[in-house]
Parts: sequence; structure tokens; C-alpha cells
Amino acid sequence: MKTFIKIHPSDLVAVALTPLSAGTTLQVDGQSVTLLEDIPQGHKFALAPIPAGSAVVKYGAPIGVAKESIPAGGWVHTHNVKTGLGGVLDYSYEPDNAPLPPTDDLLFQGYRREDGRAAVRNEIWIIPTVGCVNDVARAIERQAQQFKTGTIDGIYAFPHPYGCSQMGDDQENTRKILAGLINHPNAGGVLVLGLGCENSNIDVLKPYIGPWNEDRVKFLVCQESEDEIADGVALVEGLARYAGRFRREPISCAELVVGMKCGGSDGLSGITANPTVGAFSDLLISKGGTTILTEVPEMFGAETLLMNRCENERVFADTVNLINGFKNYFTSHNQTIYENPSPGNKKGGITTLEDKSLGCTQKSGSAPVSGVLAYGEPVCRQGLNLLSAPGNDLVASTALAASGAHIVLFTTGRGTPFASPVPTVKISSNSALAGKKRNWIDFNCGVLVEDGTVADLGRKLFDYVVEVASGRQVKAEEAGFHDMAIFKQGVTL
Repeated sequence: MKTFIKIHPSDLVAVALTPLSAGTTLQVDGQSVTLLEDIPQGHKFALAPIPAGSAVVKYGAPIGVAKESIPAGGWVHTHNVKTGLGGVLDYSYEPDNAPLPPTDDLLFQGYRREDGRAAVRNEIWIIPTVGCVNDVARAIERQAQQFKTGTIDGIYAFPHPYGCSQMGDDQENTRKILAGLINHPNAGGVLVLGLGCENSNIDVLKPYIGPWNEDRVKFLVCQESEDEIADGVALVEGLARYAGRFRREPISCAELVVGMKCGGSDGLSGITANPTVGAFSDLLISKGGTTILTEVPEMFGAETLLMNRCENERVFADTVNLINGFKNYFTSHNQTIYENPSPGNKKGGITTLEDKSLGCTQKSGSAPVSGVLAYGEPVCRQGLNLLSAPGNDLVASTALAASGAHIVLFTTGRGTPFASPVPTVKISSNSALAGKKRNWIDFNCGVLVEDGTVADLGRKLFDYVVEVASGRQVKAEEAGFHDMAIFKQGVTL
């Protein structure tokens, strides 16, 4: 069993894969390093003396600056390292974007919609236009469970607190996300539930939805109904009859769209789980498929790696705007750009935002960046896409779904039970979490500490995702969890 890892040949630190005791002597690249302190799992220790003010290097890149001199074998963490990041930057395009060689196609058992799009679930979604009708949506969901028969995979309401008393970007965000969910192919039928007097009422929302199939999408304005729950249940019954006609059939994995997100990360996330997702992403893209990477604030410090992988200067410019636009969002609210990582991240061994970002972006693999999406924008380019959304788990995962992700891969070192509107695969960075939270975790990457390679585990994850796309439920689905959240930025009236 491996006890530590030096990730890159130029690194000045190594990461403990298991708890290591003070006084332990390790052989690293033919040199002896004796630990001066206990090093918790996921935390770093110095491989050589690091002078005060010099860069601390991990993943082959700086993750911060030493606040004091750090001796070889010393614990390297928040007490002696600070971020080296600044504000809005100028960037130059230095292409490193070789395309991936294609691999053989593979099929999953999915649903083919009438408009030609592929889906991995055949569900009925009840989507409120405004928070005022959330309880009505939930009541319709409860009473409509009788129609979950045949090929209907589930009937779910997606309550949220927005849709009224919003201004500017907030109002636009709500409308775009609701429209994205209404149009999502995993929903075989959709009931759009409005109140009637809200800012984002059904008539206002319809232009955002665009053309719709009247058999697939139904609308109900509660203020115009004598019994909105009974009327809603009746509409869902009709939607279930329509959606129940769909059957699973073989579909190319080139049509799969998979979102990638991490949260509750630890010091092993960037070593086990995130690189495995990166290997998965490369494999899916090599088959013509699409992945979407988001949580822009957790690209800060690693953004140049993504920028240089942009397939052309236009995508590079879009990526620069994505990064600097999010930095301006922070500063416009008088907030610190680098107020990250979280307390849980730090406890798990992540020291600075650079440390977190370099681990986070491992999920992107090595494919060229083919597109950059605004918040709520549907994905239209195959390959690796970057999506504008914050790091918040529920907000970012909902954004991935609204942009067209059939499935979300969510890596974690500490665990979380949340879900999103689409199947949300929980991937653990360590085996202890996978063993403790079997009701949360779907796939364990902690085994990399013991044996195996990222490439092999990435292929196993790919096989698992194909099973999920073909109908296998993830743990959150088994628990009945379906969540959604919308990005809130501005004034509430």
C-alpha cells in the first residue's frame, strides 16, 4: 500500500495517502526525508527546505508562498503557506491543445425523444415558476405517484424560492434555468405551474422556453383554477400517458452530456477522484461525447492550464472573460476573490485556492476546451465545455443540468447527500468515506491509494456511467432525492 505520493517531478511537497507519524523516514526519489510532525491523510510535507517567501510547488505549479521557512519533513499547510494570487489579470494564449485520438463508439440504453435528442431518464417534472406555489407542486407530486408505472422513471417537483421580487440578472437567471429544465430531455413530460401574478409568470416565461411540444409540456395558472391540485394531478396523468410511450433503445455514447463538479473536497480529491473523472472525460470525448466543467472560482490559480488548452483564440478570449468576469463579480460586491478553501477543505488537507483549483481542474482531463457557456446557456458543442457558475454545490449542479447535462459526476472527500435534477453520481476520494457512507457514495476512487492506475479506474467509471445512463439508479435516486437551486446575485424587492 502506498503511503505518500509526489504528484509531479518538480514538486517541493508530497501528500500523505495514509496518516504518517513524526519520526518516520521515507525514501523519495532516492533521498531520505524524516517527518518532523504527524502528517494527517491528505496533508502535505516538505521534501526539501522551502525558504520564506518562495513558492510552494504541488501538481508541478505554485500553490502559494511560504510565510516562513519550512524545513524538510515539516508539515505544509495554512499555518505556514498563504495564497500567491492577485486580482484581475492579463493573459496570453500559449496553445497546448492537441486533440484526443478517437476511440470506438459504445452504446447505452436511453430514450429517444421526438425532437431527436437522447435522454437517460423518462421522468415527469413539475416546475413552479415562483416559490409561492411550491407546496402546491409538492402536493401534486405526492398525489401523482399513482402514475409512476411502466417506463415512467419518476415524478418529481422542483420547488425554489424565486420567480418574483427579482431584478436584472437575478430575474434573467431564474427564467433561463427554469426554461433549461423545462426543455431537458430527461423530462418526458413537464407541468409548468404558475401562480399568475409573479414577475416570471407563464406568459413571460414562454419566450425563454421557445417552441414546445403541447403533448410534452402543460401549463397551469393556479389563480385561474378552482382546484389547482386536482387540475395539476389530471394534467400529470395526461403527461404520464404521453411519456409512457417511450422505451429504452440503443444510443451512441457520442450523444451523452456529463457535468463535472466537486465539493467537500479533501487532500486526496486532486490525486484520486478528480483525475479519475478527468480520465472518464477524455474517454467520453474520444467517443464524440460532451463534458461540462463548472465552479469558476475554483479555477482561479489553474486557469492558464485551461486557457492554453482552448482550441482557438476565440475560445481563449471567452475563457479569459469567464475568469475575469467572475473575479469582477466578487469585487463588485466588495468581497475577497480568494475567500476559499472552506473549513472542511482545510481540515482535509487543502491549503490555498491554488491548491484547491489545481486539484479541481484535474476533472477536465487533457482534452481541448471546445466551448464556454454563460450561466443557463444550453450546450451545443461536443467536447469539453466550461460553464459559468459559482462553486456552490446545488447551484452549480443545477446549472449543469439546465445546460443539458444528462448526468452529473460529483467528487467528494467528505461526503454529501444532495442531488440535482439529473442523476448525480457521488465519487469518493478515499475508501474511509466510501465505507462509512455507503448510502451516499456510488463509486470509490480511494482504491487508487492501494493499487491500480487512474486510466484503469477511469475506464471502470466510464462503464459505471453507461450503466447509470441505461437506467441504474444512483444512491441519491434510491433515496428519492432531487434538488435544484438558482444563482442569486442581486436585489430582492
